[in-house]
Amino acid sequence: MEKFTIVTSTAIPLDVENIDTDQIIPARFLKATNKEGFGENAFRDWRYDNFGNQNDQCILNQKIYTGSILIAGNNFGCGSSREHAAWALTGYGFKVIVSSFFADIFKGNALNNSLLPIEISPEFLKRIMELVKVKPTTQLRIDLENQTIAVVAESLQESFDIDLYKKACMIQGYDDIDFLLSKKKAIEQFEFSKI
Repeated sequence: MEKFTIVTSTAIPLDVENIDTDQIIPARFLKATNKEGFGENAFRDWRYDNFGNQNDQCILNQKIYTGSILIAGNNFGCGSSREHAAWALTGYGFKVIVSSFFADIFKGNALNNSLLPIEISPEFLKRIMELVKVKPTTQLRIDLENQTIAVVAESLQESFDIDLYKKACMIQGYDDIDFLLSKKKAIEQFEFSKI
């Protein structure tokens, strides 16, 4: 996994509440068992019509909005517990999802796949959502070590919480197996001391 410390990027303002995992990656695309190819079908039914034509009204298709940060409405990732939703978002190019609330299972799946879900206050979410909508070149700075999200050109900043184990894993670029392997020597020493 890629190490995560600081991300500075423009953002895409997806001002929709209750985005469920079927909207993120429709069920008909869940046939694969590896992470490849899911990004191209992220939000597929919003980005394209039934004939495969691009929906220019979808904010994800508007070229003025770019970046590796998705700002979404409240209750992001609700619905079924598919890990494929996190795969689709990272495959699309997102490193950070910002919302005022995440479904627990989605949050865990995101953290296990190097996708940082940042839960902020509804007031701060509204402010940055409006800023980015009005000025698409607005940059956000995500500092995982200090657990802050800030608007680069403004004096707007808020702290966020994260599980300390998952924070350490993301900073080191570890998944759960990598973390255990990093402790191999200490585990062996402990085992040897018990003999």
